[in-house]
Amino acid sequence: MRTTARLLTGTALAAASLGVSLAAPTAASAGDRGELDLYPSTSAPGATVTVNTTACGKNGHGRGDASSLGAGEFHLRPGDYKDIVVGRFRVPENTRAGTYGVFVRCENGREARGDLTVEHHRQEQPSGHVRTGVGGSVGPDTTQIAAGAALLAAAAVGGTLLLRRRASGAQDS
Repeated sequence: MRTTARLLTGTALAAASLGVSLAAPTAASAGDRGELDLYPSTSAPGATVTVNTTACGKNGHGRGDASSLGAGEFHLRPGDYKDIVVGRFRVPENTRAGTYGVFVRCENGREARGDLTVEHHRQEQPSGHVRTGVGGSVGPDTTQIAAGAALLAAAAVGGTLLLRRRASGAQDS
């Protein structure tokens, strides 16, 4: 039994380590395509979105396309940090809620893609009462009130009888 358990454990560990070693080159090659970071990644209509990428390289330039959400094209220029280019665009007021793809094509021929989620924020005030079940937020239920009163009365009678019995000395030892 122990030999089988050790064999299975060893096989599982070997498979896991092989899986990690094969996944590492995949992660590195994904970085070669260029990643597009959007700040904030979830925005509202009328907000300004900042786009960052390292795909264009040091002192690179690029052109972004946010036409999927109606913002059109924007330019990317070298930013304050090494190898990062930065661009900005404004989310149009009439943009519907959803997820939109934003693309960047650099002068060096590389491309990057990112997703922007647009959400509408409601400014409505709450109305009505909160149904918490405490403090009169729920209408009276006579059945529940009667059941509760009966339980309280039974507890009071039982407690009184117990105390009177102990006080009179009629205890069974």
